[in-house]
Amino acid sequence: MLRVDFLDMLTDIVKQHFQITYRTELLQDPKLHGPEIQAMFTRSCCPTVDSSLLSLLPSLKVVSNGGAGVDHLDVPFITGQGVKVTNTPGAVSGSAADVAMLLLLASARKIVESLKTAEVPTAAILPERLRGVEVTGSTLGIIGMGEIGYKIAQRSKGFVMTILYHNRTRRSVEEERVGGATFCESLDDLLRRSDFVVIAVGLAPDTRGLISHRELSRMKPGATLVNISRGQVVDHDALVKALQSGTIRAAALDVTHPKPLPRGHPLLGLRSVLITPHIGGNTYAAINRMSQTMLENALAAVTSLPVPNEVKSRRLN
Repeated sequence: MLRVDFLDMLTDIVKQHFQITYRTELLQDPKLHGPEIQAMFTRSCCPTVDSSLLSLLPSLKVVSNGGAGVDHLDVPFITGQGVKVTNTPGAVSGSAADVAMLLLLASARKIVESLKTAEVPTAAILPERLRGVEVTGSTLGIIGMGEIGYKIAQRSKGFVMTILYHNRTRRSVEEERVGGATFCESLDDLLRRSDFVVIAVGLAPDTRGLISHRELSRMKPGATLVNISRGQVVDHDALVKALQSGTIRAAALDVTHPKPLPRGHPLLGLRSVLITPHIGGNTYAAINRMSQTMLENALAAVTSLPVPNEVKSRRLN
């Protein structure tokens, strides 16, 4: 089952192995379609997987989710119904890491503000408000050293950055060496030392509101916060106050909560804030990898083979 406006690429790949029933078709005649459906394909919150939908699908074996995050799914409830949940953790990790570096660099050098300025300098000296900060040789703190965080670290080595990371579990000595990263057991220590802080954690009860007033107050006044994880990980009210007061220098966000932000939200009016519409995995290659992985997960589940990316917990890092 697919939502009607799902990506054409996914539809083309899935229909080679499955007969597709759209949610609207199911709801129009659940007795005709429901008993036959064995796999559900979902991305973000479409379709919403709740008890009313699952009750129409007695033969369902798997919910194949696109993307690494499954915070929009009630995994314990779904698996409690005997239905497997899968995700695609590696499909978008490279493109998401690229976006983290894009946001970091664009914010550091005030790229968007420079493009939007109406001033055409006639001298070699640009306006002070367009003066950026150095990325090369600075200190990067990565919160969440999963696959995406690790790829961010690898990219950052090219900028000769000192790389710190904080994670639930420490990486192996060899992984730290290859990634060029140093473990910080204390989040406060990472925040205190970093010029740029990139958040790459999954959304879970212990990461919701992870960065709020207290954490922002621990950061350097010249620091930049980059969030590519989930909007709920950062307290937006606290972030607005930190930026307005000069507690931190800037923020670059690929995710917000809600998404999109309502017109008039304070973050939209701050020059020090750069916001993109969750473009982390939005490349042709990433979408193709995600679609292929979703299909592989679903095929394995319906044929009783080992499922490559089964989600058994909501902790992703």
